[in-house]
Amino acid sequence: MTRVVVVGAGVGGLAAAARLSHGGYDVTVLEQSADLGGKLGIVRRDGFVFDTGPSLVTMPHVLRAVFDDTGGPADLPLDRLPVACRYRFADGTALDMPGYAEQIPDALDAALGAGAGAQWSAFSARAERIWDATHAAFLESSIGPRELLTLGRRVGDVRTIAPWSSLRGLGAQYLTDPRLTTMLDRYATYTGSDPRRAPAALATVPHVEQRWGSWHVPGGLHRIADALADRARLCGTDIRTSVTVTGIATENGRVRGVHTTAGTVDADVVIANADAEQVYRDLLPPSRRTALTRRRIGATTPSLSGFVVLLALRGRDPDTPHHRILFPAHYDDEFDAVFGTRSRAAHPATDPTVYVSAPNDPALRPNDDSDAWFVLVNAARHGRGSRSLVDWDAPGLAESYADSILAIMAARGVDVRDRVLWRQILSPADLERRTMTPGGSIYGTSSNGALAAFLRPANRSPVDGLFLVGGSSHPGGGLPLVTLSAEIVDRMVRAR
Repeated sequence: MTRVVVVGAGVGGLAAAARLSHGGYDVTVLEQSADLGGKLGIVRRDGFVFDTGPSLVTMPHVLRAVFDDTGGPADLPLDRLPVACRYRFADGTALDMPGYAEQIPDALDAALGAGAGAQWSAFSARAERIWDATHAAFLESSIGPRELLTLGRRVGDVRTIAPWSSLRGLGAQYLTDPRLTTMLDRYATYTGSDPRRAPAALATVPHVEQRWGSWHVPGGLHRIADALADRARLCGTDIRTSVTVTGIATENGRVRGVHTTAGTVDADVVIANADAEQVYRDLLPPSRRTALTRRRIGATTPSLSGFVVLLALRGRDPDTPHHRILFPAHYDDEFDAVFGTRSRAAHPATDPTVYVSAPNDPALRPNDDSDAWFVLVNAARHGRGSRSLVDWDAPGLAESYADSILAIMAARGVDVRDRVLWRQILSPADLERRTMTPGGSIYGTSSNGALAAFLRPANRSPVDGLFLVGGSSHPGGGLPLVTLSAEIVDRMVRAR
């Protein structure tokens, strides 16, 4: 029986383990933390429960497919949100974005003025064409020079995808209302990217969200990791926590297992559900075989990170939406701060976009007179010695920045400072420590650059028997793409 070791128990690793165990492979998952889920984290304190990773599910059929393909549906209910998000723009305009695509044009006209719905509909039609041209060949399959060459020969698809254009540039062809441009720009951050540099192909992100809706898991999204782990174990996977993999053992160009803090584990196949930079820099011994991949990763722009404030609040406002986004007056200033510019190093954005996730879910709060809010702003990665990094461990920085975020929320009409029972900060430095992700990058590499979205580290490594799964490898970050990466790797391993 083929022995498989999965390094990391994130969603991609657990999904791959379940699929391969169901297929008859001998699978062991090794997780350095005591908890499962990777970036799909959870914080429990005083009866409050916070998801610290993704805050919604899109493309729910992709998640359901993992369970359907490994024995049948799981006990994992999904509730569709009637309002996907409440936007508050810099001019004070509020928009409740419907969770159903057919309702969106009328909602845009009502909130932003006549014609806004038609503009967004025209853009959405283009986004759908880009989706049709890319999803099967690129998101649901492996990617490499052959696939890119095939795309280059399909002139109609190339014109549709417009690889020479940025996401913002594509939006400018359809959107004249600056608030619509702002709304589109934020979808670049779903891949940790700058909309001025991210490719037009990322138009598929709002298309996916609006076509299949936004969903919540009652009890919190961390239940997805629990359900995947349960299914993997039911299929025969051995999951071991608090075991740190220190290296990937190779011999004559192929894997032989992994070295861990608990000893060596032999394997015929290793699946790394870890950041690709960490895999090639820290876990694999340097070799000519991997030199090109390491150089490519080094040449990419890492994705942005996030600064999180968890708020335990007294009292509840029944008008609180599940998701709320409070936009600044000058969005570009935020991206300049996060990634840095030629004239100024990266720094905490002084007027950032504020994302608030506040599910109306009794399982996430100790009583009906309380609320658990997850507050996020985009942030530069953690580190020292580079203009693109910020030392988030600098004395007093995290606390003072959390104070400023609460003040910004208040200035934009959401003042909860007198309701705070306690708060907990998760900075990019904390994310790096919790997930072993360099700098706390949420998505590994960004999609900054014309072809960056198509040139993430491949699922099949140059080392025979070593595969990569998860948000830092193809096809990218976010729950649906990470889940698809597990399906791609499952097919690759079976085809060996």
